[in-house]
Amino acid sequence: MKKSDLDRNEGLKIAGQMKQAGTPDRFGSAANTGVSRRDQRKLDQAQGLLPFAVKLDGALVKQIQTLAETSGTSINETVADLLTKGLAQ
Repeated sequence: MKKSDLDRNEGLKIAGQMKQAGTPDRFGSAANTGVSRRDQRKLDQAQGLLPFAVKLDGALVKQIQTLAETSGTSINETVADLLTKGLAQ
């Protein structure tokens, strides 16, 4: 066999191996999609949580995010604590 035939056969072998390989775990059915929005909404409703959208100044949002990071809680929990304390005054 010529060297070009060997190279062509090696290329065909590699192409066949690539076709036989499965889908990586990060794609397809093996990917963890998590909870869908609909399911998350149902879970929140079961806990008695309601969506409450507000528009805040960017500096205030950064302060809330920093406070949440330092306290180790989520932003939702931090905002709920701040509102509870503010309304109690």
